[in-house]
Amino acid sequence: MDCSTQKMRKIIHVDMDAFYASIEQRDNPEYRGKPLAVGYAAERGVVAAASYEARKFGVHSAMPSLTALSKCPQLIFVPARFDVYHEVSTQIHNIFLEYTDLVEPLSLDEAYLDVTSNKPGIASATLIAEELKKKIKAATGLTASAGVSVNKFLAKIASDWKKPDGLFVILPEEAESFVEDLKIEQFWGVGKVTASKMHELGIHTGRDLKKLKEVELVSLFGKAGHIYYRNARGIDDREVVPDRIRKSLGAEETFMTDIDDAGELEEKLREIADDVWGRASAREFFGRTVTLKVKYSDFVEVSKRRTLSKPVEDFHAFWSVAFDLLAVVEFGKQKRIRLMGLAISNAREADEMEDRQLKLDFERDAE
Repeated sequence: MDCSTQKMRKIIHVDMDAFYASIEQRDNPEYRGKPLAVGYAAERGVVAAASYEARKFGVHSAMPSLTALSKCPQLIFVPARFDVYHEVSTQIHNIFLEYTDLVEPLSLDEAYLDVTSNKPGIASATLIAEELKKKIKAATGLTASAGVSVNKFLAKIASDWKKPDGLFVILPEEAESFVEDLKIEQFWGVGKVTASKMHELGIHTGRDLKKLKEVELVSLFGKAGHIYYRNARGIDDREVVPDRIRKSLGAEETFMTDIDDAGELEEKLREIADDVWGRASAREFFGRTVTLKVKYSDFVEVSKRRTLSKPVEDFHAFWSVAFDLLAVVEFGKQKRIRLMGLAISNAREADEMEDRQLKLDFERDAE
């Protein structure tokens, strides 16, 4: 089976270019053309996003702030404005909906679109991608990169091919040979650990990966082996799913210094709760379970949670539960807290909500 035998869809992957950083440069002319990072230049700070000027120095998202400064001493740090990022993301999403209802957001700044059948009746997915880029630029002042192909795997790779402000198309007849020449690190879903293991096995490119039988890949990599086998042949049957069920929504903060004061912890928790509730309200995500996570100075983590009989639908009720959870958390001179997180989950209907162990997914709006 090869790429030519799978159902031919027209898939576009749109990925905004340095989204958070680009918004800050758009709104603050003095930052344009300069290396900029969204985050805090603090001992425990982390880069949430980096401008392309900063990336030239090796600065990237998730990098410790002090490491980023060592690479680029002139780096400008600005605090995140998630309310603005959400607003711009909504603008972009509404543009997508002008063309198709089959839009699957992956984060604030990227999404898949299935335009096989589309509202304007445009036959070419490439033309649609060009229009999307122009409309996004006109509406937001920001650039986007787009990848066009017959499936999500290929479209995702294509969108990264000519960044920033790029547009790249992988045609059906080119797909398999294109994948053969990819470095294994360019396969979506292959992280550093998996790539290192593949290198040890002599797998460096898609061509190398393609030499292994499916049963061998499953033996080496578990269920992911099935995916690697198909991706090495340019195959991906996943559909664009517009209504993915969100299981949880939350936020967390690592403090610049460990905290053991009750008043200071309450103040920090209130800030986190305001952030979580603002995003939950915007997305109309109202769950029954509230969970508080803390990490101590020795990196030991504990979680406290409460499941209510009905969804929490106002901030007062949400804050009341969060405050009660904090009251049962141990802390003091010998148990200082370095990180705190808060999440809402369990938003399904009551008959689907059997009490089960919840593994928190504290949402990070990655770039």
